[in-house]
Amino acid sequence: MRADKLLANLGYGSRKDVIKLFRQKALTVDGEAVTNGKTHVYPDKQTLEVFGEEVTYKEYIYLMMNKPDGLLSATEDAVQETVVDILEPEDQLFEPFPIGRLDKDTTGLLLLTNDGKLAHRLTSPKHKVDKEYRVHLARPLSAEGEQRLKEGMTLEDGLETQPAQVSRTDDPRVIFLTIQEGKYHQVKRMIAACGSHVEELERVRMGPLVLDEDLERGAYRELTDQELARLKR
Repeated sequence: MRADKLLANLGYGSRKDVIKLFRQKALTVDGEAVTNGKTHVYPDKQTLEVFGEEVTYKEYIYLMMNKPDGLLSATEDAVQETVVDILEPEDQLFEPFPIGRLDKDTTGLLLLTNDGKLAHRLTSPKHKVDKEYRVHLARPLSAEGEQRLKEGMTLEDGLETQPAQVSRTDDPRVIFLTIQEGKYHQVKRMIAACGSHVEELERVRMGPLVLDEDLERGAYRELTDQELARLKR
């Protein structure tokens, strides 16, 4: 990539700030000073130093967030706060976006990345990636409702849902629901069609990735190498 883009992505300031760094010969590549921002560098093959300190560049970022209530699953909005708004500036530089939207009032596991190929693989219907939710119901799910969820159903707008997995808990108003689709308000609409409604909704798993119980609401961290490898498989 171009040297000026590299420095900008590393957080060394605006275009004017980066130009000053080239004038100061701050960036060296394999020991040679770079003075032209158009110079192409190879971060994965060359040794990069800024003011004598070695820097490591990564192309992609992979974040696990425990999404809080009240944030939009979007990169930007003119009025409302988004999940990207609460990222640290150094993480926003990578321009990550959420993989699979969660409703504003839905909490839990949200992945953010700038890796478009991985995002497509995790959201494409043909890859059938599980999405598991903890669902707090207004009224306990009936046996008939559970069977409808497991068999698949046709919603009022004609959407035919695929068979879901349902796990009950000791609390009759709390179930775990696993689907492989992600249509607009799908879980809420499915539960409504079964004679109840959702009071709280939390995503706890996406594919092989499980929400880190140590992450507080609104907190996030980078995926471990093991988590990322499982996702890519």
